[in-house]
Amino acid sequence: MAELADAQGLGPCVRKDVEVRFLSLAVAKARMRIRKKGMNHSKFVTVVCIVVILLCSSCSSVFRGTKTEEVTGILGAFEQEIVILEDKLTEGKVHKIEGIRFVSGRLGGKKVALAWTGIGTVNAAMTTTLMIEHFQPSRVIFTGVAGGINPQLSPGDIVVAEKIAYHDMGLLTSEGLLYQGVKSRLDNIENPVFFPADEQLLKLAEQAAGRVKLGILRTSKGERSPKVVKGVIVTGDTFIASKEKCEELRNKLKADAVEMEGAAVAQLCYQRQIPFVVIRCISDKADEAAKEDLATFYVMAAENSSSLVAEMVGLLGSQQSQTENVKVKNQDLK
Repeated sequence: MAELADAQGLGPCVRKDVEVRFLSLAVAKARMRIRKKGMNHSKFVTVVCIVVILLCSSCSSVFRGTKTEEVTGILGAFEQEIVILEDKLTEGKVHKIEGIRFVSGRLGGKKVALAWTGIGTVNAAMTTTLMIEHFQPSRVIFTGVAGGINPQLSPGDIVVAEKIAYHDMGLLTSEGLLYQGVKSRLDNIENPVFFPADEQLLKLAEQAAGRVKLGILRTSKGERSPKVVKGVIVTGDTFIASKEKCEELRNKLKADAVEMEGAAVAQLCYQRQIPFVVIRCISDKADEAAKEDLATFYVMAAENSSSLVAEMVGLLGSQQSQTENVKVKNQDLK
């Protein structure tokens, strides 16, 4: 039955459910035989307990047996954002889990699991859940592009989210939207409006920013180097192409960038107590020209974001990442 579940692209926890159903039938039949033949009941119980223990152990990570080495989960909304990193992997292995393609391997010598989620919060939540359950990452990094809300940001610049929020969740009245969190199904405690990124991952991003080589931006005013800044990112299930909406998000949430997946990933990680950080490279200004700018700058923005993430992963666990004190020239975005 496990082989059948595998062939259908189901994960280890789904296989376990299939196996449990058949085990239940087997136990019922065995009980009937015991009653008929008068077998030793204690021996029967011992055998069943051993089988159950072995079966429960089957619902584990894809990396079972190698849990001593930490895994970093890396997600992106679009396929291209992940393919850039996938091309840098060694020991790459493809996993199909409930129809979603994941790739495990080593990036900069560190064990990682990659996947692209698709657009929107539901797709992001689904893929993140599968990654957490099957790969058991010690941390999750979300990479990709975003619309720039802060007027100081231009395409190619990177925002490392110190905190992230939904811009469309809360209580809507005639006076406007009152931003609120919802209660977690895990502990019934209300989530915060802003999900804070992991401090260690923020420090790692800061160190990586001082080392990574990002693509030079060529504009009508000449060339310039992109900047990496810490800031606020907001998420919603709408592609923003409105200067008026940008001003609203800037005024109400102090947002620096807007996208469509990050807060869903952050919420899951926050509730599961998994360190996370969302990293986005600006591809457009989220104004009326957003769609055209996205088409123009998408590849460059995706490459910049992925380059920073790759640099971060390479620094994980190294003595340099623990002791180096790289000062990044961040602008005050407040």
